Amino acid sequence: MNIKSLLLGSAAALAVVSGAQAADAIVAAEPEPMEYVRVCDAFGTGYFYIPGTETCLKIGGYVRAQLDWGYDNNTDEDFWDAATRGYLSVEAKNDSELGTIGSYFAFKSWGDEDYDNTAFELDEAYITVGGFKVGYMYNYWDSGLNGETDELGSNLINAIGYEYAADAFKVGVFVDELIASAPFENDGVGIEGQVSATFGPVTAYLLGAYDFAREDGAIRGIVEAEVGPGTLGVAAIYSTGVNQYYSASEWTVAASYAAKLTDKLTLTPGAQYWWDVGFVDVDAWKAGATLDYAIATGLDAKVSVQYGDSDAAGDDGAWEGFFRLQRSF
Repeated sequence: MNIKSLLLGSAAALAVVSGAQAADAIVAAEPEPMEYVRVCDAFGTGYFYIPGTETCLKIGGYVRAQLDWGYDNNTDEDFWDAATRGYLSVEAKNDSELGTIGSYFAFKSWGDEDYDNTAFELDEAYITVGGFKVGYMYNYWDSGLNGETDELGSNLINAIGYEYAADAFKVGVFVDELIASAPFENDGVGIEGQVSATFGPVTAYLLGAYDFAREDGAIRGIVEAEVGPGTLGVAAIYSTGVNQYYSASEWTVAASYAAKLTDKLTLTPGAQYWWDVGFVDVDAWKAGATLDYAIATGLDAKVSVQYGDSDAAGDDGAWEGFFRLQRSF
């Protein structure tokens, strides 16, 4: 075989192979376009669109390190306890033919056995459709004055209700599941309603609730006003008897003033007085101060010192307080 024949044969073989490869050619798929996370500003700051949807998501929470302390004049004993708390919340919202549909849930846990929260537990979980709200939530009684002195009630319950909001006016009514307690074996039902309005620098809240199982209820009023460099708050409660909404006393009044000393520093003194504590002939009072300091964006410190006393026999009063460092996001 001469060189010419060899070259011709090689060329023919290459042509056959090339034709076969051309028939079976593999075409690389086009890469999927990348969808970057988009900011959603329809419901306020912190929301972003879930990729591929029109639902807006917001993730928040905090880590809190806290040192509690106290001194009991009656026993001449003091105590202290350190604890750390983690809190995570997820909120989702989207527009629909029914209005804005939302959902919210949050989990919390204390890294301290004294708080009985060594594992994550559900803090809140609820659904909103416009002004309609249903789920497991803190109700109106959980709100209070500025500072850490006042004790004006708190409920974390399953509830369903509706709140209407205008520019300076809100009204809401909720039906609540009230947890059973002696002598009641089954959970009860309660109803609560709140009206609030803002008039210039003044905001007022009027809240009423009734516990059907215990046939008692309570009413609470709060007024807050911008005065000088801070916010003045005054509250009063009347309870007809032991009920799940408020049963600490028959009457109580409280006040606080959150004075903004600088852009970072706020001092809040407060006081509260109770008549007929536990619906017996005992009065009590409490006074203290709270200092809040914004160390940096997302990092805050809080110091609280409180003193309480009553006219009960043998009660010589007690001190309590805490130091808290919290990183929020």
